[in-house]
Amino acid sequence: MPITGGVTTAWPLVHANDDVPLDTPRVPAREAAERELSNPMYHENDPNLLQRALDRFWNWVGELFGSASGATPGGALGLVAVALVVMALVAALWWRLGTPRRTPTTSDSLFDDRLRSAAEHRTAAEAHAAADRWNQAVQERMRAIVRSLEERTVLDPRPGRTADEAAAEAGRPLPAHADELRAAARAFDDVTYGGRSADRPTYQRLTDLDTALQRAKPQLSDAPRGAAG
Repeated sequence: MPITGGVTTAWPLVHANDDVPLDTPRVPAREAAERELSNPMYHENDPNLLQRALDRFWNWVGELFGSASGATPGGALGLVAVALVVMALVAALWWRLGTPRRTPTTSDSLFDDRLRSAAEHRTAAEAHAAADRWNQAVQERMRAIVRSLEERTVLDPRPGRTADEAAAEAGRPLPAHADELRAAARAFDDVTYGGRSADRPTYQRLTDLDTALQRAKPQLSDAPRGAAG
């Protein structure tokens, strides 16, 4: 209590409930606020991590759609029209090129490493056809056709021969069936390398060709030109 001129003067006491602002340093104030807000009771209704991620994703999609519709003539309707055109183009390419192969083809050879007779290939083809596995049935029937021609010496056995090569070579001594042989080779390539799906009519055409070729008589090749008389 200070004394002034012999008079005792009492300083006013400042209590916590008086309307006097108190200055608190910035760093301690921030730390106190962080401690208070870290209390779990303030976060009971907060979305979880997955919900927050989904919210951000959909916000991004909404912003992207809004930007695209603003830049596209016709707004949102024009954007929908563009999307439909793109989908139609993708569908057309899918139909034209077939399903992409999951694994790259390492060889175009008609046969695998296992040597089987024409009869064995026909039996396998019929088993696949009975189970509606038309892709495998077409493959085995084409192998039966080529193996049968090799067994009859119409074609020389040659490892690594492709279906196209076999059809071209067999078409020379069997010209009446050249077109059917090329079509059969194309069907084999479509299901084996092109990702296409075969059906019963495709398999039936190869079966009919196999039967016809077994009765067909190959033409003898002409004598080489320039041969001595």
